[in-house]
Amino acid sequence: MSLKVSNSSSKDDVQVGERLYLGMDFGTSGARFAIINKDGTILSEGKKEYPKFTVTLFSLLEAVPVNLRPLIASISIDGTSATTIIIDSNSGEPLWRPFLYNESCPDALPVVKSIAPANHTVCSGTSTLCKLVSWWNTEGENRESALLLHQADWLLWLLHGKLGLSDYNNALKVGYDPELESYPPWLLSQPYSQLLPSVQAPGTSIGYLKEGIRTEFAQVLKQRLQYTLAGFPKDCVVCTGTTDSIAAFLAARATEPGKAVTSLGSTLAIKLLSTSRIEDARFGVYSHRLDDKWLVGGASNTGGAVLRQIFTDEQLEKLSEHIDPMEVSPLDYYPLQVVGERFPVADPKMVPRLHPRPQSDVEYLHGILESIARIEAKGYSLLKDMGATQVDEVFTAGGGAKNEKWTKIRERVLGLPVSRAIQTEAAYGAALLALKGAQAQHNEQ
Repeated sequence: MSLKVSNSSSKDDVQVGERLYLGMDFGTSGARFAIINKDGTILSEGKKEYPKFTVTLFSLLEAVPVNLRPLIASISIDGTSATTIIIDSNSGEPLWRPFLYNESCPDALPVVKSIAPANHTVCSGTSTLCKLVSWWNTEGENRESALLLHQADWLLWLLHGKLGLSDYNNALKVGYDPELESYPPWLLSQPYSQLLPSVQAPGTSIGYLKEGIRTEFAQVLKQRLQYTLAGFPKDCVVCTGTTDSIAAFLAARATEPGKAVTSLGSTLAIKLLSTSRIEDARFGVYSHRLDDKWLVGGASNTGGAVLRQIFTDEQLEKLSEHIDPMEVSPLDYYPLQVVGERFPVADPKMVPRLHPRPQSDVEYLHGILESIARIEAKGYSLLKDMGATQVDEVFTAGGGAKNEKWTKIRERVLGLPVSRAIQTEAAYGAALLALKGAQAQHNEQ
């Protein structure tokens, strides 16, 4: 179990009486933390690989520098969307193995489609509701005492001790309606609705860090795992969390309608801040609520994974140097790893198109990069056609953000200013939620 921690500041650099804010990200590949001050400056951050969620949570807390712990005013956590845990409502112990974010439950999909509105977000085999229905139809026992939590909910429960709380970003894929701020009647009429958690806005203060975390449990961990969690203050607030993708968007500090974040990782994902809510499961498009606005998103199967099938990182860097980003590539590709596309075209039978291949590798790479940029542009155009706010600026996250020639190509194709997001780590976004929660509680007092 590896841990990497970097400190850009120490307690000596912090002003007397200043409070700090801790965000923790439990993404697909590992867990991270970030500690910020009220201005959003990062004072410390670290990363740990997964053995188990619980062990990772407390080892991540243990990695928080001892000299900064007394200054932590609030904590929030983000987790992978639709990672689902069915627990005992009395003890909090899992009753079933976790359903992972990308796990599909096709057995439950016909049932869900029969009760939900057409093309609703839950009408996908990987939705939280499909996982709940699948468990309900499989498990004959423990139904009466069962409770559904998402990954971030469960981890936060370990810190604040109040079972049955979630946030409206995590709860979206179980059917919660963030616009009405309630579960819809078609869901509440189902027998398994008793398992649904109560929902609050992300970054809402829940309560204080459990005494047991700082004393009794710390001693148990110290004996078993050589961890010590002493030093966190009694008034440290625990706040509701969010999903990892929402936290990554928050990290980019894109706060005005029309601002968007394109993630160029293994796949291409876009998220646009809009005044209008857009949803259509046929295109994988759905909207998360962000205060009084909506974060509209979609994800294509194109992206960096296709590039890595063809070129090494070194080749990508060297070949990119010879590309003229102002020159339009005549090559028309649809770069996919395998058959099937989700967004902006919903076609499970779409075949990858990466030919003809020119003799020049520079021309070939240019054609692929430009073709991915065209798919990105088509995605934003689709969101506009569906009623979302028109995009006016794009921030970029992910590995593709480092390629300056690709950024210039995308600027030309999109006809918009494109820049690399200064912060892209979801843990930073979770820390901003912790800051928001602490400020709201302070204003209420």
